[in-house]
Amino acid sequence: MATGRANSLLLKVAKPLGPCSRHFSLSAYRLGMANEVFVVSATRTPIGSFQGALASIPAPKLGAVAIRSAVAQAGIDGSKVGEVYMGNVLQAGSGQAPARQATLFADLPKTTPCTTINKVCASGMKSIMLASQALKCGSQQVMVAGGMESMSNVPYYLPKGRGGFGYGDQKVVDGIVADGLTDVYNEFHMGCCAENTSKVQGISREEQDAYAIESYKRSATATESKVFKDEITPVTVSPGRGKPDVIVAEDEEFRKVKFEKIPSLRPVFQSKDGTVTAANASTLNDGAAAVVLMSDSAVAENGAKPLAKIRGFADAAMEAIDFPIAPSAAVPLALKNAGVDAKDIDMWEINEAFSVVALANMKLLGVTHDKVNVNGGAVSLGHPIGMSGARLVVHLAHQLKKGQLGCASICNGGGGASAIVLEGL
Repeated sequence: MATGRANSLLLKVAKPLGPCSRHFSLSAYRLGMANEVFVVSATRTPIGSFQGALASIPAPKLGAVAIRSAVAQAGIDGSKVGEVYMGNVLQAGSGQAPARQATLFADLPKTTPCTTINKVCASGMKSIMLASQALKCGSQQVMVAGGMESMSNVPYYLPKGRGGFGYGDQKVVDGIVADGLTDVYNEFHMGCCAENTSKVQGISREEQDAYAIESYKRSATATESKVFKDEITPVTVSPGRGKPDVIVAEDEEFRKVKFEKIPSLRPVFQSKDGTVTAANASTLNDGAAAVVLMSDSAVAENGAKPLAKIRGFADAAMEAIDFPIAPSAAVPLALKNAGVDAKDIDMWEINEAFSVVALANMKLLGVTHDKVNVNGGAVSLGHPIGMSGARLVVHLAHQLKKGQLGCASICNGGGGASAIVLEGL
């Protein structure tokens, strides 16, 4: 009797709460009341080679260059920025809170909240997605988001140093490999995952080499045609010891290729019947990228002239060894969220962690190479892992013409991927 009465009272209380909660959470989206999000400015540093032109600059200071330039290009005062999200993967030795450092080094107010995002290679894109969510739900009106990495400055680790070495030789661990490039679940390099994908998807060494060569040619053509001019913010490097400053204004990696050597290079990760080489994989690099995002009301209030609108985005995940093909799962979700079909996309960016990543995802998504990475990709331009996802968004924002749609996707270690859809304005 008592139990029945209690259940009756519970139903009376719960009955109006359930439908009420669902009504308000869903109707806002159904009626289009969620804020629209716009890319008002988008920029990146040049991409430096490993131990190359940007090696003397730590990741937070590269991030500061991108943030400062993005805010200036947006035509707003730094005080207008409500919050900053910056992706950064290899944080050891960078000091506390890399995103905070980048924000303050960019001369934004000390009252600006900051968060560092680590989703491995998808960190930069995920930062933009998280910022977009904050803008959509109205918790912020203006945000900066992006990613940064200085792989040249990642330290080596002494795993047993804290407890004492004791007797004998000890192991030194490369922080890049340990925290950026190793599949911890299978305990091997992510290049082994790429080899697995090449076998499962039937993609040959010759196809990967041909793709890499085309990536290098496209990057060179785009640079010579000044395609990247509007998206790159030059970086001033001070050599010290009385030497004059050096202005780095161009990507460094793509000029280092030697085409004649590509076919004869040995496989890196699998000696017998291996297909992945140093030439058809991406390289280790330094760089940063940032965008200023605004809600529709903030665009109107600030008289901004956006480059693009963010139409939708999504994440997906699968088995860790299959991370190279994870974009094929994330892209359909992002397209669905954007309310568009693959046939509607005018320009695709698929991050070239390895040539086989782009080839496999083109195959699985039914996308042709003439619309994918038309100005080259990470194989030739370089892959600063915390930056790369943001670089793809920056590039789309500048390249899409009014009304055109672009989709960028990037895989990440552990079996994940992120994808985003933009509309040019």
